[in-house]
Amino acid sequence: MTTADGTTYEFRAARREDTDAIDALDGSFTTSTVFRVDATGEGFALREVPVDPPLTKVFPEDESDDEDGADDEDCASRTFVAVAADGGLAGFAAVSYSPWNRRLTIEDIEVAPGHRQRGVGHALMRQAVDFARECGAGHVWLEVTNVNAPAIHAYRRMGFAFCGLDTTLYQGTESEGEQALYMSMPCP
Repeated sequence: MTTADGTTYEFRAARREDTDAIDALDGSFTTSTVFRVDATGEGFALREVPVDPPLTKVFPEDESDDEDGADDEDCASRTFVAVAADGGLAGFAAVSYSPWNRRLTIEDIEVAPGHRQRGVGHALMRQAVDFARECGAGHVWLEVTNVNAPAIHAYRRMGFAFCGLDTTLYQGTESEGEQALYMSMPCP
């Protein structure tokens, strides 16, 4: 058991029995600012701008049939969970490792609304970074939409820096009009 902001959580690798709770976790968020992307042929710049009314983002259900890496013992993928003292799922982080470029990718990280801003996401990221070190990763990498200002600020506090942009990733999806920002940090 670990305490995050005065609340006790168990942080561990996901088990098969965690799958339904992971699938049901509410990953939506509301923000009063977004990052506007100004892209040119030479690069891009980000500018945080207010939005009024605040933007609420609800992510569509994942259509994959995988088990979120539960009980996966190799360095291909893993899912970590934060379980609250009452046994409820407080959050999870699903990761995958690519040996060819020594990259650990954060595929998904979500914290239940009632457990946000208590250090749960940070603790889950520490679990992911520890796993990255076990696998021999040189860096940790993730993708985040430009409208998820709360996550972008959290990732920057954790040591991530912007490293790329994809203005077309969300075309033809429910997130059309948003841009994918890529962030990475070294894995010492």
